[in-house]
Amino acid sequence: MLRVGLTGGIGSGKSAVAARLVERGAVLVDADQVAREVVAPGTDGLAEIVATFSGRVLDADGALDRAALGAVVFADETARRRLEAITHPRVRARTAELMAAAAPDAIVVNDVPLLVEVGLAPTYHLVVVVRTAVTTRLDRLARDRGMDRAEAERRIAAQADDARRRAAADVVLTNDASLAELHAAVDRLWRERLVPYESNLRERRVAPPARVDLAETDPSWPEQYARLAARIRHALAPADLRLDHIGSTAVPGLAAEDVIDVQVAVPGLGDADGTLADRLANAGFPRVPGHWWDDPRPAGSGRWGKRLHGSADPARPVRLHVRAADSPGWRYALLLRDHLRADPDRRAAYLLLKRELVDAAPDVEGPGTTRDPWFDEEYLRAERWAAQTGWRP
Repeated sequence: MLRVGLTGGIGSGKSAVAARLVERGAVLVDADQVAREVVAPGTDGLAEIVATFSGRVLDADGALDRAALGAVVFADETARRRLEAITHPRVRARTAELMAAAAPDAIVVNDVPLLVEVGLAPTYHLVVVVRTAVTTRLDRLARDRGMDRAEAERRIAAQADDARRRAAADVVLTNDASLAELHAAVDRLWRERLVPYESNLRERRVAPPARVDLAETDPSWPEQYARLAARIRHALAPADLRLDHIGSTAVPGLAAEDVIDVQVAVPGLGDADGTLADRLANAGFPRVPGHWWDDPRPAGSGRWGKRLHGSADPARPVRLHVRAADSPGWRYALLLRDHLRADPDRRAAYLLLKRELVDAAPDVEGPGTTRDPWFDEEYLRAERWAAQTGWRP
């Protein structure tokens, strides 16, 4: 199933997004509701809280008095961590139960207010953040919850700021206008991204590539790679494999196809099959059918085999190259990247080549540059540069 993490600051309108996604057909798992459920009267969670903090955290009916508990733990870091040790494992276990109970073709939305703060982003196929101006949030908290301004400001300050949430977000929904506009944005997300993503994921199918074009350099490419890499590392754990951002989007200032190239280093190509391939597919990176290799440098020295995976997400193209660590293809991908980063003249020459090839064959899927003689010349230049600088992969 497709797992979507939904978050946003207090007063951002996250609940409105969750409700609209449910109307479209999503299965909602609400972290706040789960957190209340695991400490309801009669649960072992509540019993452990009382044993830890005493009966002063109960109300007259024997239920958890959240205000009283908050007064105990808010200013006491040790007490807060003791509370988290009680509640967090139970919330995670119950969330896993609810998600596992969803249908195999479900789009499951996990509404988690502190998703970014507790580092859950890599556990989802996609993270959606609802962003709203702080002034708007303050007005909503006063209007809808009767919260005074000082308390609202304190609540907002206690959560992650917009920049930190943005770094974790695959999708940002801006909610500074009308509810109708928010619903329209959610509907587009559902129709154009979530539904095809779920289908591709279930069928282990790479999203169809768009027409080749060069985009101006995007300063967010490294940040996008970081999100993808965190998701891949989570999927492959406990294996601790080296991941690298390679290709043109890894070279600052270079126009490129809007495709993130990721390299995963395995001990040997046999390790790229079986369990590893399944885990990548389940994380949203299915294998591209067929046999794949890199053209050798220098030419004529035999093919450099690899495995190639893509992205099931229709809005974030990825080429995931699985190569044997220390193999010629693995080393060359890193050498080319680092030489282009270091040499602006070669970077400019490479960009000119890319533009010429794309203009000559604009409808080809992929730039088709690796067989051009330019790469043999670049390989020799890069090797000389590596020898002169002491470069190591």
